[in-house]
Amino acid sequence: MSAVLEIAVFNIESTLLAASSGADRLELCENPLEGGTTPSYGFLKHIAAKISIPVFPIIRPRGGDFLYSEAEFKQICYDIELCKDLGFKGVVSGVLLTDGQVDYKRTKEMVSLAGNMQFTFHRAFDRTIDPLKALAIIIEAGAHRILTSGQVPNAFDGKDLIKKLVEIAENNIIILPGSGVRASNIKDLQAFTGAKELHSSARISVNSSMEYQPISMNENMKNTYIDAAEIKAMKDQLQ
Repeated sequence: MSAVLEIAVFNIESTLLAASSGADRLELCENPLEGGTTPSYGFLKHIAAKISIPVFPIIRPRGGDFLYSEAEFKQICYDIELCKDLGFKGVVSGVLLTDGQVDYKRTKEMVSLAGNMQFTFHRAFDRTIDPLKALAIIIEAGAHRILTSGQVPNAFDGKDLIKKLVEIAENNIIILPGSGVRASNIKDLQAFTGAKELHSSARISVNSSMEYQPISMNENMKNTYIDAAEIKAMKDQLQ
């Protein structure tokens, strides 16, 4: 049985294309330059009605760090409830304390609020002060998986830690390597770490189709899409 391939998508067109190109699961995001934020209601509602494979929206109210005020956390909780009401299979989120520890209380509350949805603790994990302690806390809170690049920017460079996390996690939680994962390294990364699921954005930048663009504005109007051929190549490598 081949490993599960999750693809991060940032707009409706990319979501539909990724689903038709062989992705096993989608992480639904907006604002790629911020690292991914919570999709709009319109985006969520459209995709909930269109996509048959599992879709996990990211629940992240803003870019930047993962230390949230009471108002921001309330927003996170409302968004988790919305995703549950719309019938999504899972959500992706993460919260930290000021000292770099996982916020156990809030994480447990989010997992409980998610109900039957799966809960992925995202790459806030890569900003924790002690990854092994963070792993134990997230398991205790009841999360189903951790998205991580091994506490470095690229998952292949963090493969030693990822392998250790996979070994320690055993069957208690899924370790999901992501960041910089491509067809050129996905097979070696999977073989080395033993990960049963892998995450990639298969991201490409596409020039705007606008015929008129005012030079005086000096703007980069490129759009973020996914590379369907890259998704298919990664699936081939995992089979």
